[in-house]
Amino acid sequence: MNLSEHTADFVTNFTYEEGVTDSHAGLFDILKLSLIDWCSVGIAGIDEPVSAIVRNIALVDGGRADCSVFGASRKLPPKAAALVNGTTSHALDYDDTHFLHVGHTSVVVFSTALAIAESQGATGAEFLDAALIGSEVCCYVGHWLGRSHYQAGFHQTATAGTFGATAAACRLLKLNQQQICNAMGLAATRASGLTSQFGTMSKPYHAGMAASNGVEVALLAANGFTARQDGLDCSHGFADTHHAEQRHADIAMPTLGKAFVFGAVQHKFHACCHGLHASIEALQGLKVSHNLSAASVEAITIETNPRWLEVCNIPRPSTALESKFSYPHSCALVFSDYDTSALLTYSDECCRDSTLDRIRELTRVVADETLTDTSSRVRVQVTDGTVYDASYDLADILPTRIRQEKVLRKSSVLLNDAVTNSLWSLIQDMELLSTSDFALFCATTLKHRK
Repeated sequence: MNLSEHTADFVTNFTYEEGVTDSHAGLFDILKLSLIDWCSVGIAGIDEPVSAIVRNIALVDGGRADCSVFGASRKLPPKAAALVNGTTSHALDYDDTHFLHVGHTSVVVFSTALAIAESQGATGAEFLDAALIGSEVCCYVGHWLGRSHYQAGFHQTATAGTFGATAAACRLLKLNQQQICNAMGLAATRASGLTSQFGTMSKPYHAGMAASNGVEVALLAANGFTARQDGLDCSHGFADTHHAEQRHADIAMPTLGKAFVFGAVQHKFHACCHGLHASIEALQGLKVSHNLSAASVEAITIETNPRWLEVCNIPRPSTALESKFSYPHSCALVFSDYDTSALLTYSDECCRDSTLDRIRELTRVVADETLTDTSSRVRVQVTDGTVYDASYDLADILPTRIRQEKVLRKSSVLLNDAVTNSLWSLIQDMELLSTSDFALFCATTLKHRK
């Protein structure tokens, strides 16, 4: 089978009686944590300029009032709702990341799945099922595209995300294998997004684009639209033209549907690019364990995988968006006692804080190919000449109980305890709910926020 056929077989035929490496109960526990995380960052991101622009344009365009969107009482057609919700939930860049996928899965897949589920009157159980299927496809396609795709300048959230969104939509629409292959072929010619746009409004828009693409191509295929049945891996197809790392592999994604990988998703607990998180964790550990202050620091060295140097090493950010992609700035925040989990820490005003200049200037960032994407090593020299060093690896997965505590605490900070408790109660019983009721709650929570 070609890659589209292999994916279509999984989307169409997978049932939970088949064996996988993780328990399905555990997978859905993590999926529900990602769902409340997605809801929280989406609600909190309503007032971001990029969210308002995309939402207002979609509302002006109007259309069938089928689907709820963050920050509006009016409903929109599925494609527009996916665009708005995908953009809004990624506006803060505070959503989860999957490092196998090399991107953000939830903002794309949940936005698509919720739009289709609400428009089709699907149950909460059907919504969760499609979201898990789409997330798995997202992760596997992202891994198949690999680092060469990312290093060539393509943003996996937008590219691989489109295929995951398409899979989720097809699952909910109950398309047959031929229709799914057509949808995947269409997705191959629609998926786009460039890492050169990081630090601008275009990055969160990528998530909305991918979610909207997934809705569009699935609906087109459902209505008889045709495309290349092997659009991912044919000659001059997506793999060839987009630098897929495994494009010449004899068998691509052999374990799709057999070994589920979404459970390794990483939730963010600092309001910036995930590439900075390992170094922030390591620096915070050193700061606390050795009682370090900004005044005592003479030099800081951050060692990181080379791929992050072109993503989050803006030496002197001048805007809130740029500040989320800067190693020197994040070091200065840590040693100047800023709360890196707080949204207001990443602001235009903070970029202009002259007290951060000294730490920003003495921070050096070094590439180390031996480090994984998820790890970082830091070295801090203090005034008496002592050098402290530490390492941190995000791939060391926290137990589910601790992850839940941290995600719910983050949600409470972004929203408030009452909204978080209501959301979590709904999500825990999601299998028993109408998707429409859940979507409407998320869309109209604006008045309850802090």
